[in-house]
Amino acid sequence: MAVFVRKLGVDLGTVNVMIYANNQIVLQEPAMVALTIEDERVVAVGQEARDMYGRHPEHIEVIRPLRDGVIADYEVTEAMLRYFLRKIAGRMRMRKPEVMISVPYGVTSVEKRAVHEATIRAGARVAYLLPEPLLAALGAGLPISTPAGNMVFNLGGGISEAAVLAMNGIVVADSVRMGGMRLDDAIINYIRRKYSLVIGEPTAESIKIQIGAAVDIGEELSMEIQGRDQVGGLPRTITVTTSEVVEAIEEPLATIVGAAKAVLEKTPPELASDIIDRGIVLTGGGAMLRGIDEFITRAVGVPAYRTEDPMVATAVGAGRALDDLGLLRRMHGL
Repeated sequence: MAVFVRKLGVDLGTVNVMIYANNQIVLQEPAMVALTIEDERVVAVGQEARDMYGRHPEHIEVIRPLRDGVIADYEVTEAMLRYFLRKIAGRMRMRKPEVMISVPYGVTSVEKRAVHEATIRAGARVAYLLPEPLLAALGAGLPISTPAGNMVFNLGGGISEAAVLAMNGIVVADSVRMGGMRLDDAIINYIRRKYSLVIGEPTAESIKIQIGAAVDIGEELSMEIQGRDQVGGLPRTITVTTSEVVEAIEEPLATIVGAAKAVLEKTPPELASDIIDRGIVLTGGGAMLRGIDEFITRAVGVPAYRTEDPMVATAVGAGRALDDLGLLRRMHGL
């Protein structure tokens, strides 16, 4: 009875997992798992594991089973996916679903096979894999089926990927295994150097989200943060400003934007003129950073703008790809 089969579009990210079904995002959870160290028993998954991060007892560890957009721990990834699929199944009463799942551009066949097998073992009836930039472009509503060139720059947590697309395929693409998490690391290091204060990843991420910017935005935001004094070892509070975040993340941002430059340098002239006219569409969580569009525009000399809902573009694109499977099958040999 095919009516019970659900189609799920999955954005399998380093930082978050998002699942799209029935024209909406049905799950958005951190890609984190809490395990017992001794026997690697899963204690918590998703948001529950994220809430434990940095606060857990010593017999438990909280890990991200994906690193730089690819599986770092196969068994834990499978357990995480199974948990998420069951969480949706409980709400949707479905049989084994048909799944379209994102993989970074340029992954090896071994990395692809790991994602495919983990998805099937987690409870999918069938799993299709397509490159993240293609799905992000689909989710952003770009007319990628036309002969005209469209460029998407997907800024993820562990990987940033730029691609030029035409005729339902990727013409040229490049990626750097660096994203939002590297910006968090840069903020941690900056605050340690400048203030001799040790802060954790969750604090760095909230600094980036609440007051962070890629360029001078003409507005100096500030926030109080707590950390551990590196010298005395006791808790201490300081105030951090937007201009400090701009300074902290400048270097990794320049490396990330290098992926877009590399793609534009390799783009055929006919498509390059289309991109100059249409601009670069930004997707992914990194596109939410204040002033990132301006930073990229200045760096590459081509207008960049964020799509309407950049965080969910890949998951939405994965769902849409399942509805257009015949065409994508012909183009990509699914």
